Amino acid sequence: MKSRDLFELAGRNLREAILRNSLTTLGIAVGVASLVAMLSLGVGLQQMINKRMARSGLFNAIFVAQRQNFRGFGGEEGRRNRDAGTTNPNEEPRVLDDAALDVIRKVPNVTEVNPDIRFTSDVRYNGSSRLAFLVGLPPSAASDDAFEGMKGHFFSGPDADEAILQVDFAKELEKDTSSLIGKKLTLRYAERQSLPADKNSNGDPGFSVVRRERELTIVGIIETTPGGGLGGFGRGGMFIPITLAQNLRSVQNTDVRAILRAANGGSTPRTYGNVTVRVKTANEVQAAEDAIKKMGFTTFSLLDATRNLRRVFAVIDLFLGIFGSLALAVASLGIVNTLVMAILERRREIGVLKALGAGDGDVRRLFFTEAGAMGVLGGAFGVFLGWLMGQMINFGTNIYLSRLDPPVPPETICSVPWWLVGGAIGFSVLVSLIAGMYPASRAARLNPVEALRYE
Repeated sequence: MKSRDLFELAGRNLREAILRNSLTTLGIAVGVASLVAMLSLGVGLQQMINKRMARSGLFNAIFVAQRQNFRGFGGEEGRRNRDAGTTNPNEEPRVLDDAALDVIRKVPNVTEVNPDIRFTSDVRYNGSSRLAFLVGLPPSAASDDAFEGMKGHFFSGPDADEAILQVDFAKELEKDTSSLIGKKLTLRYAERQSLPADKNSNGDPGFSVVRRERELTIVGIIETTPGGGLGGFGRGGMFIPITLAQNLRSVQNTDVRAILRAANGGSTPRTYGNVTVRVKTANEVQAAEDAIKKMGFTTFSLLDATRNLRRVFAVIDLFLGIFGSLALAVASLGIVNTLVMAILERRREIGVLKALGAGDGDVRRLFFTEAGAMGVLGGAFGVFLGWLMGQMINFGTNIYLSRLDPPVPPETICSVPWWLVGGAIGFSVLVSLIAGMYPASRAARLNPVEALRYE
C-alpha cells in the first residue's frame, strides 16, 4: 500500500468516528498539557534563578584571598584548597597587594580585578553626624539586581565624588529619602600615609594615619545591598566608586597585619583582605581559578554550587515530568479503547483490504498511522494548552507581586522553550504508537474469510 493511500485511508477512518476520535485526541491533549505545564514551571524557575545569578555576576566571579584568611575554614577540603599550588605550605603566604593584583590581571580571560575596599567613616549631613560602613563598587556592579528600580542613577564615573545610599541608612538622614538625591554630605575618615624609611624607628618603610574629609554628592538610593554580600559588595550602608575608594587610601583591617609584619622586619605595602576577579564567561572560571591558586592564594567560585543547583533542578524536573506523564498514560488507554472499538466496527473493511491484496503489515501500518495522527494532533493542541496554562500562572503571579509592598518586578515563572515543544509532541506520538501496538497487531491477525462474514 502506497504511503499516500495509507494516509488518505487513515484520515477517512478518523473522520467517520469524529466524536470518539476527538474525545480521545482531547484526552491526549490534556495529558500533554499537564506534562508541559509541569515542566515549564521547573524550566521557568531554573531560568529565573540563573538569570538572577548571572546578572549579579556570581557565575563568572572568583573570590581571592590570602591563604591565612581562611585558616580553619572548610575542613580538610579547605586545607587542600589553601595549599594548592604551593610546594611548602609552611612558607610565608604571598601578600595580596597591588603588585599581586597586577599579576592576576595578566591571567588569560580575566576582565576585571577589584579589591574589597570597605571602611567605617563618620558621615556629616545637615549638621548631624552618623557612623556609616562604606563599600567601593566597580562599574560592572551597575548590572546588579539591587540597582533595578533604584531612585536616582549609578555613578557617573569610577572616580566620581558620588555616593549611593542603602535605604535604611538614608532614612537615618532624611525620612523622605527621595529628597536626598542631589544633596551633599561630608565623609570624615582615617587616611593611610606612607612614611619614608628614615622616619621609621627600625629603618623600614611604614605609614601614619591622618584624618581627612571628602564631600560627596548623593546620586542614588537602593533598597537592597548589591552582590548578596559576596565579593565585597554587600553589607554596606553607603557605596562609592571603586577608584575613589582606592584613592581615599582609608585605613583597612589588613593594615593591622601590615603593622605586625613591619614589627617582624618586613615591609608594609598596602594589602587587601579579598579580591574579586571576573572572567569573560563561566567556562573560563576553572582555568583562571587554577592559575590563581598556583600563585599561592586561596580561591572560591560558585561552580560547585552551580553544579549542585543543576542537579537539584534535574531531580525536580524528573518528578514534575513523572507526575505530568500520568495524565498522558491515562490518555493512552483511551487510544487503545478507541482503536479496539474501531477493529470491531471495521472487521468487514479489514477483510476487504486483505482480499484485495493488503498484507498484515499494511493493516498494522494503517492502525499505527491512525494512532500516530491522534498523537500528533493531541500533542500539538496539548502544547498550546500547556503554554496557555503557563501564561495564566505568570499573569496571576505578576498581579500578586505587583500588589506587594513594595511592589516586586514581574517574573517569568513558567517558560516553554522550543525543545520542550518538540519533546512533548514527540513523546505524545511515541505514547500513541505504543498504545496502538496491541490494536494494530490484533487487526493484522484477523482472518479475511471470517472478517468478510462479519455483519
